[in-house]
Amino acid sequence: MSTLIAILLLLPLAQGGNSAPAGDAQAGQVWWAAASSPLCIQCHGAKGEGAFGPDLAGRSLSVEQYKQAIRKPWGLMPAFVEHQISDQDIANIQAYFTGLPKVAQRAAYRIPLPANAPLGQQLALDGVGCGQCHGATLNGPRTNAGAIGADFSWFQRMVYEHTTVMPQHRTLLAANAGFIRMGNYSRTRVPESVLRDVWAWINDLGFRVPIAGQLSAGATTGNSTTYTLTVTNNGLAGKGLTAEGLTIALRLAPGATVASTTGTGYQGVRADPQAKVDTAVWQVPRLAPKDKQAFTITLSSSAPGKDVTGGTVQFAKPALKDGPGEVNIAAPPPPTQTR
Repeated sequence: MSTLIAILLLLPLAQGGNSAPAGDAQAGQVWWAAASSPLCIQCHGAKGEGAFGPDLAGRSLSVEQYKQAIRKPWGLMPAFVEHQISDQDIANIQAYFTGLPKVAQRAAYRIPLPANAPLGQQLALDGVGCGQCHGATLNGPRTNAGAIGADFSWFQRMVYEHTTVMPQHRTLLAANAGFIRMGNYSRTRVPESVLRDVWAWINDLGFRVPIAGQLSAGATTGNSTTYTLTVTNNGLAGKGLTAEGLTIALRLAPGATVASTTGTGYQGVRADPQAKVDTAVWQVPRLAPKDKQAFTITLSSSAPGKDVTGGTVQFAKPALKDGPGEVNIAAPPPPTQTR
């Protein structure tokens, strides 16, 4: 009698201990490709074919194995927390990849290692894999460092405690918290000595200024459209870097004519031989952290509201070893009609 009771008591425990959410392969495919995901595709491939990270397609891995690899990785990969990828998301991607055919060979790295790369770059791209998401010269981390005049202690915490420190960093800069894509790297798998080599390399390249340029929707009257361009240094006052020698260029569509502008430093229209378009250009001596300057431009054209296609902001100082500091200005939203 006591043996039967013991068996009956054990049955629900065994069932509950092995329970896992049922996976939805279609939902897993959608999550994997979504811009709001942690961008696992950068290392594992668009269809799980692998690249810097191992291939996943067609592997007979259980949900629990996926969960272990994501929550407490036994390899190099950073650990991701629940709000970045839920247990249901894990079950869904497991179902998606289990249903795909195996691959014969992993794909090439998304960001290849340049020839004669210095040690820090070798470690960032080929050792830890940071560059597969952050690019060949880690522009994102260099901009975040420049925003607050960061030191090595900050860099360590960004790598080992990213899911906690990155939201704090954005709050400090009064920036939108947004979705935190990177996980937390292990101090055992990525030792401090490796981080010091990467830190030395990005210091040598130079930190970037967090400059942003934003075009408003144009206000159209007849065949004329007026846009407002706001250029901001989003660094932390008193600690972030100051940009000097700024050149602001807006790309004009063929046939667009500048009727008027506001804002100091307007230089006129210049040809851009690389983009093969004309650009309206301003020059600004400097922009300190939290400084902001606004400009307007009124264009006449046969295609009102489609006469600016975006632009760039470049800064000469601080000088960077990988070329002038440059950020893109996105094309404006659709215009509004004033008459």
